[in-house]
Amino acid sequence: LAFPRDHGSHPGLRTEWWYITGQARANGQPWGFQITFFRSRVDGTQGLRSAFAARQLIFAHAALTDVQGQRQLHDQCIARAGFGIAQALEGDCDIRLRDWSLQRQPTAAPGASRYEIRAQAEGFALALDCTSTQPVLLQGDAGLSRKGPDASQASYYYSQPQLAVTGTIALGERRMAVATGRAWLDHEWSEALMAPDAVGWDWIGMNLDDGAALTAFQLRRADGSALWAGGSWRRAGESRAQVFGPQAVRFTPLRHWRSPGSGALYPVAWQVDTPAGRFGVQALLDAQELDSRGSTGAIYWEGLSVLRDAAGHELGRGYLEMTGYAGVLRLG
Repeated sequence: LAFPRDHGSHPGLRTEWWYITGQARANGQPWGFQITFFRSRVDGTQGLRSAFAARQLIFAHAALTDVQGQRQLHDQCIARAGFGIAQALEGDCDIRLRDWSLQRQPTAAPGASRYEIRAQAEGFALALDCTSTQPVLLQGDAGLSRKGPDASQASYYYSQPQLAVTGTIALGERRMAVATGRAWLDHEWSEALMAPDAVGWDWIGMNLDDGAALTAFQLRRADGSALWAGGSWRRAGESRAQVFGPQAVRFTPLRHWRSPGSGALYPVAWQVDTPAGRFGVQALLDAQELDSRGSTGAIYWEGLSVLRDAAGHELGRGYLEMTGYAGVLRLG
């Protein structure tokens, strides 16, 4: 991978997303937030010459978790690229979808990035700057991450953990300044991410309080068994990560929550075994399901969660994402 070029869009590949999740303290309360921009190449229109052909679609999801109020708000939008409405530029991260945007500004800090999030969503708004404090974390083999038994089932994938968060969160008319916060960015793009018999995945991106970063994921078959797994562990102060092999990561569900909306049954507490140790993951709010049928077409669970050691002590916080529980996930 080459930067800043690979911070930008890769329209020649079918599926791409820029995904920022984080935690913040504002108004003396804990909050979780996420914003994801997706780019999808529409194969059937690539040969059309009309300027109105939808060659690329841009989607976005945003959510705010009110931990104290035990509720989550979320919103979504979609548009074809072009006409000043939606764009995902090449060369650097510059994505706009109506009045939502994600732009990267170069900095002199480790990781060289500040991500500016602006989103006026239904019932809430995010105006946040997320500044890198560590080098870019290349996932997999120097940024090429296997996602299945076939070598073609892979994605280009890097992360920027331990982003320092500043700015404001608005809930209704109440605007709150962020006192402290940490966020995580994933940027991933691929032509064929999932194996045909994969129905979805489970993923965690965790910022530890000591500065370490933990990634773990598994792709699941319909019977719940793991088709493929992976992840990484990077200690604070190091630039290189320990990469996990597919047989070295195991997700074991400990507690489930059934969504009253979709009826899907989600594991909201996990034991995750990795070469870096055994960890517990627990949702801070069970009801963090997102219904994105109005944009990407999927219903999935994504929410702020606590990371614990084997003795139950809190190590940090981050996000847990679970797809394929309310129906088989289809990308592209």
